[in-house]
Amino acid sequence: MDKKTQTKQTESPDKGKILSKPRIFFGLTFILFSVVLAFSFVSYLMNWKADQSQAGTMTDKTIKSSNIFGKVGDWLGNIFIFESIGIASFIIAFLFLVVGTLILKKRTFKPWKTIGHSLFFICWLPIFMGAVTKGQGVLGGVYGYQIMDYLNAIIGSVGLWMVLAASILLYFILEFNLRPSSIKAKLGKINDNTIGKVKSMMPSSEENFEADEELEEEVETSAPNVTVTDVPNNKTKVKEQTPVNVPKGFPEVQPTTDIETIVTPNHTSFEGEEKPISLNLNTKPAVPTSTPEQAFDMTPVSPAITPVPPVSKPPQDNIKFNVEVAPVIDVLDESDRKSQELVEKHGLYDHKLDLAGFQMPTVELLKDYGNEEISINQEELEENKNKIVGLLKNFNVGISEIKATIGPTVTLYEIVPEAGIRVSAIKKLQDDIALNLSALGIRIIAPMPGKGTIGIEVPRKNPTMVSMRSVIASHKFQNTDMDLPVVFGKTISNEVFMADLAKMPHLLMAGATGQGKSVGINAILTSLLYKKHPSELKFVMVDPKKVELSLYSKIERHYLAKLPDAEEAIITDTNKVINTLNSLCIEMDTRYDLLKNAFCKNLKEYNKKFTERKLNPENGHRFLPYIVLVVDEFADLIMTAGKEVELPIARLAQLARAVGIHLIVATQRPSVNVITGMIKANFPARAAFRVISSVDSRTILDSPGADQLIGKGDMLYFNGNEILRLQCAFVDTPEVERLAEYIGEQKGYSSAFLLPEFVSEDSTSTVGAFDPNEKDALFEEAARIIVSTQQGSTSMLQRQLKLGYNRAGRIMDQLEATGIVGGFNGAKAREVIISDLHSLEQFLEDLRS
Repeated sequence: MDKKTQTKQTESPDKGKILSKPRIFFGLTFILFSVVLAFSFVSYLMNWKADQSQAGTMTDKTIKSSNIFGKVGDWLGNIFIFESIGIASFIIAFLFLVVGTLILKKRTFKPWKTIGHSLFFICWLPIFMGAVTKGQGVLGGVYGYQIMDYLNAIIGSVGLWMVLAASILLYFILEFNLRPSSIKAKLGKINDNTIGKVKSMMPSSEENFEADEELEEEVETSAPNVTVTDVPNNKTKVKEQTPVNVPKGFPEVQPTTDIETIVTPNHTSFEGEEKPISLNLNTKPAVPTSTPEQAFDMTPVSPAITPVPPVSKPPQDNIKFNVEVAPVIDVLDESDRKSQELVEKHGLYDHKLDLAGFQMPTVELLKDYGNEEISINQEELEENKNKIVGLLKNFNVGISEIKATIGPTVTLYEIVPEAGIRVSAIKKLQDDIALNLSALGIRIIAPMPGKGTIGIEVPRKNPTMVSMRSVIASHKFQNTDMDLPVVFGKTISNEVFMADLAKMPHLLMAGATGQGKSVGINAILTSLLYKKHPSELKFVMVDPKKVELSLYSKIERHYLAKLPDAEEAIITDTNKVINTLNSLCIEMDTRYDLLKNAFCKNLKEYNKKFTERKLNPENGHRFLPYIVLVVDEFADLIMTAGKEVELPIARLAQLARAVGIHLIVATQRPSVNVITGMIKANFPARAAFRVISSVDSRTILDSPGADQLIGKGDMLYFNGNEILRLQCAFVDTPEVERLAEYIGEQKGYSSAFLLPEFVSEDSTSTVGAFDPNEKDALFEEAARIIVSTQQGSTSMLQRQLKLGYNRAGRIMDQLEATGIVGGFNGAKAREVIISDLHSLEQFLEDLRS
């Protein structure tokens, strides 16, 4: 490549373009306006007192102006200089000039750096001039005088000058890199250059002094000029190279360039040193093949190449060669480019578009129970304190400190025992304290997690109700960023308690009959309905009691999911529960396949990619909503179905978290034969209402305490770390009905969210002999899809042919009857018997005949 060709390739792509007329017009307009401003300001400063009095007399022809641009110049000078920023107004004119030159593409400077410096001076120059002139004159303007006067009143004149000096010093440090390390490096570089020049001026002999000097100059002028810049993604791009002229007396060699780049963000830190881009550019010429007549030592000893004079006669003069380094091009992936084009054309995918007019429920649907502030009964507090201190003193347990925290239902007394008192001695007095206080539900926390105290929870005589409306309307719930926010109620310290179901990831609830367990489930469902759009959340509800969750049947077309052949979305039949749980396992496996193909670890990453149009729906990808399985009475399912229910529940609890399937399992009998070890191990989050015995409390929480609760929503929440006592929010049945009616009356989907079909192994096969007269119209097309993909999946036929599940299932039965696919194989896809399309066409031809 010659030098002319290389020069043409490095020319700017903007060169040669004809500027449009609007750009020329606006560019020249900005430049002209900057000139008008500059001359108006200069003229105003020369006669500012007279011009200031004339600034408000624009329409009076009798008054003449001394400004070069007349009254317009007076007005501009008064607005910008006197009433604004003083002489810093010239920077405004300069910025107009910068904008004009940028429009005309005259980039002879760095625009953003210039604008940054201009803004710095616009901020600080008026203040500096105001401090110098002490507010006299117009050099600082009203802005400079006001800020100077404010700082002077706050930090004094000395502090004002210290701030100004610090800002000026900081500016020079950042602009000219005046740190001690950089200054030292620059001085060292200057010293090295000086020493090198002195050494080069000291010849080894008088004979070769002039020859060496000429050779060194020739090598320096012919050194390659390589410009290295930082490009995105921390890659190094060599932009331009200049041909290297080989000095006389040397053979042509091809240098190899080794570029090692360490790229760090080029910014300035006030706490540490700046880390600029570090480049290590070593040029290593390859050693040529030596001949008996020529031998050269080409080992570089410094960045400046100092070759050794040749021994034999030099080869041909003026030999030139070009150094070509292929630039590293940051090429976007083809799929990323397509996704960006789709986003630019259609915008991000909106999963709410099908129900764009859906209105989220309002707080007014929930009942307002009036003032729920906690009333403090000082007499009750003092009485309980004296009883606790007196009882402990009777058992020789000294207390050095005691304090009370009042909650909606209970009051927490925190005591600090004296030195030498054992914690176990206080824990043994739980029944004695309950007897002395004449209270039900005394619970001792010894010691309290994270505190050096012992807690005694005592129920209040007049507890305060915690309504669902108060916690839903709280600032904490309304502004949460949780994926699946669940608000339980309030803590002992009267704070709203929330948890993210997506991070629990499953919840196990237990409580005796009438202790608030069903109200707790309604509180969880209500909080989710108030936060998630129907396209983002689906419920699978199992209600063996048939009356607890029936209120939510009105939101079937919005939030509920069911099997394709199910008549009702809320499941009450045990056999259908088994099929639904196994169907959820199939859905879980399908979602994991989608995540695997999309290279995502969880549902949130997958949906983000799909929203950014990086996943192709033609490949089976779709927006995946969260699925929450709610089982109201798990003990009844275990009694009737046993292992058939326990195995899919355990499998979902183990694997379903990453694909957005979460479980809420409730039971009123938390015995070991209901909540087995396999289930407990996969439910780290537990919510316990009042239970009958301490054994049940240990089953659900692995510790006692739930048997000491007072009921009516009093609960303990265990998240794997500590046990919290909460008062569950109360939501009544009429409130749930109003909420369900409000959602159900709005436009919904055509049907509930359909889960994959599951056929149990013991069910009788409905596939009989194949009748060609009853063959589906899409039979052959479905057969080609199945054979080409080698996947005997009914759901795939639904997506590819856009069919309902029933028709796709009938086609699959016909394919099985003809022998194209194998029989049902549980959660796995059917086996495809025909291996290629050619064999399939022959088979179909025989079938037609």
